[in-house]
Amino acid sequence: MKRICVFCGSRAGSATIYAETTRDLGRAMARRGLGLVFGAGHVGLMGVLTDAVREAGGETIGVIPQSLVDRELAHASLTDLRIVESMHDRKALMAELSDAFIALPGGFGTLDELFEILTWAQLRFHAKPIGILNVNGFFDPLLAWIDRAIAEDFLKEKNRELLKVESDVERLLERLLTSEPGASNGVL
Repeated sequence: MKRICVFCGSRAGSATIYAETTRDLGRAMARRGLGLVFGAGHVGLMGVLTDAVREAGGETIGVIPQSLVDRELAHASLTDLRIVESMHDRKALMAELSDAFIALPGGFGTLDELFEILTWAQLRFHAKPIGILNVNGFFDPLLAWIDRAIAEDFLKEKNRELLKVESDVERLLERLLTSEPGASNGVL
């Protein structure tokens, strides 16, 4: 595994634990030699994460649509900045460049990216591991919704296994790194 794509907020959230844990993730990735692929923003948790990876000597690859560059949202200090046409292009390129995915707390964009990559795994378009870093119980309501979707027969129970959930940075990274290659168990 060379690179992990991290989906996270363009805002930092109200509790300091979100930024603290995001910094821990960035440092841990760099320590393990794992490059970061992300949405290229300099704001919110995206900025915190990227700065932590760079300060620890890690690789940072940002992917951003031109329209967001025009609004001055692109991080100025990246190893590699890829400018694309659309959000669709952004998600496709981030997926192509990454060997695994992690979702941190965030808003609509974070969930959009997470659910698209989960759907692609369910449909067996990729077999890369996907994790959630459940900081401060942030994702508990979402996980309850997934369990409800399973209980109501909108998802197969086996699809719950597509998502590795941890509240600890090191445990989540270890689970992603020890996932068997091609071990996607997506089921329609």
